[in-house]
Amino acid sequence: MRFIGAGARPGRPQIDHDRVFTIPNALTVLRFMGVPLFIWLVLAQKEYGIAVVVLAVMAGTDWIDGYVARRFDQASKLGRVMDPLADRLALITVAVTLVIAGVVHWLYLAALLVPDAVLLVLTLFYFRGHPDLPVSRVGKVRTGLLLLGTPLLVLSRLDTPFEGPLFIAAWIVLGLGLAGHWVAAYNYFWAILRKGRMQSHNGAHHNGAQHDGGSA
Repeated sequence: MRFIGAGARPGRPQIDHDRVFTIPNALTVLRFMGVPLFIWLVLAQKEYGIAVVVLAVMAGTDWIDGYVARRFDQASKLGRVMDPLADRLALITVAVTLVIAGVVHWLYLAALLVPDAVLLVLTLFYFRGHPDLPVSRVGKVRTGLLLLGTPLLVLSRLDTPFEGPLFIAAWIVLGLGLAGHWVAAYNYFWAILRKGRMQSHNGAHHNGAQHDGGSA
């Protein structure tokens, strides 16, 4: 079974429906709900083991909702927006939580936030909202690596004989994820720029045509 694009049926293009109440959307909401639970477990309870379970469930739903959407034709316009938002919220909030808990340095958080901040400014400038771009393959791999590396890093905080190897493995995976994060951001930057300029050009051309028509 493919990890990326799992569930897709050859020869059948994915259609984003107007449905709201779907299994993939419910799983995405579950991922949103896991964020405050993770914060509470780490900062208030210091329960790193249970926090890892929560992260694993969140990472699992990220893959499962995509599989169900493609396999059972439950892709939706709402899910197309909610899914990447849930990923971003999870990655950034978990990073902030781990910085506060002293698990990671603030530079890790900065490495996540700087590309997203640039893309947010560009998106608001051109679209005043969601740019509606497809998630790239690099972006999917990036998210998977970061969602895998984070629980490994949390596990390394537990008093076990594997503390050292887990710490090293976690930062190898997170390093690859951060590299993918910047590559994906670079690709999204140019995709937003191209789509934004094209939209502005088409809008100016349309207004010009209307003006000419009104003058005729």
